[in-house]
Amino acid sequence: MIGQILFAIILLAAGAFGYIKFGALIRNIRLGKKEKISGDAKQRLNNMLIVALGQKKMFKRPIAAVLHLFVYVAFVITQVELIEIILDGLLGQHRIFWHMWEGTILQGFYTFLINFIEILSVLALLATFAFLYRRDMLKLPRFTKSELKGWPNMDAHLILLGEILLVGFIFTMNSSDMAAHQNEYGFAISGLLSGIWSGASDETLHLVERIGWWGHIIVVFTFIGYLPFSKHLHIILAFPNTYFARINKKGEMANMESIQKEVASMFDPSLATNSTEIPKFGVSDVFDLSWNQIMSAYTCTECGRCTAVCPANLTGKLLSPRKIMMDVRDRADEIGKNIDANKTEFIKSDQKDKVSKLTAENYEDSRSLFDYITNEELHACTNCNACVEACPVLINPLDIIIEMRRNLILEQSVSPESWNAMFNTVENNGAPWAFPSDERTKWIKDLN
Repeated sequence: MIGQILFAIILLAAGAFGYIKFGALIRNIRLGKKEKISGDAKQRLNNMLIVALGQKKMFKRPIAAVLHLFVYVAFVITQVELIEIILDGLLGQHRIFWHMWEGTILQGFYTFLINFIEILSVLALLATFAFLYRRDMLKLPRFTKSELKGWPNMDAHLILLGEILLVGFIFTMNSSDMAAHQNEYGFAISGLLSGIWSGASDETLHLVERIGWWGHIIVVFTFIGYLPFSKHLHIILAFPNTYFARINKKGEMANMESIQKEVASMFDPSLATNSTEIPKFGVSDVFDLSWNQIMSAYTCTECGRCTAVCPANLTGKLLSPRKIMMDVRDRADEIGKNIDANKTEFIKSDQKDKVSKLTAENYEDSRSLFDYITNEELHACTNCNACVEACPVLINPLDIIIEMRRNLILEQSVSPESWNAMFNTVENNGAPWAFPSDERTKWIKDLN
């Protein structure tokens, strides 16, 4: 009974902590502006099933894809055994499904399922060691970039360590249980491992089984609480992100509505508006992004495939599309933490005497995305869409880069000198070449 109560307390604590942290995560995503999601719902659903569930884009790198598939499938299928562990913990039972289905065909299916889970667990363990080898021994270039130093690198290792612990506890639990029950469950791999416990007393076997059982469930609960702080949020957010990802033509840039209206009024004065509101051009902070773009930042797996194919990064420039997404996420986290701490010094100056609670609506801290992302990074982008094409979960760093460059140029009047020369010739000559239009067409006359 004490064990049941303790388990229920831990389960409730893990659930409450997860609820609070995932609630804060949703709040951070909602810092962005509303975005109207349009387009073919069937195509969006197809993207989610093929890309998020089917891992289609992962297989452009077959070795990494197969290793990832082992971990992914093991994670999904193991949840069946996790359901039994939770029921056992709450009801004070032991292998409730085995005894519930005793003497029926479902008992045979239970044995098959656990055997399948154990095979997947071995494959996932091998994949985990392979990932550690690729990251720490081979030192693949995309895993050694500056943006991965510190917490991102530790995060990756903590998750891989957690995977090793999970598999270790599963086999500790199953093998000792098999030894205690003379291999009656029929688990093949655990049956082989049960020889480790040969000669151990029943009390020792029970203790070892409990260590494996409690160790497994505690690692699972810890993972749930840790997930909102980790890049492994993608195991959840990959599904909505691929569903809501843009489905228009690649490379198509969104028009700025305010400029579009201004140009239209120049051709047709009747379209002019009398609005005195000064429009905002581009993006300077996460509040200017859409919720969908912020969600993409939290979906980022930090795999670095975008950076690995970026021509600017490959030629030694500062731009890293992965870092752009990480910076957006870090800025949203910074704002969220300040709101949670109710740092009233960040309330807008014209509202300090009216409110005492810091919210997203009255937030102002004199910082922006430009404190995270430099002008040099933004200017280096060639708009080639390579990063968009490479992302395994349909994240689009290019949209954010374009919007931040628009803010630099249209609001801050900051752009490279070579760009300013081009802007001037476009304004004066209607083209980026420094020749009048009549001079540019002289060659046509020579054809005659």
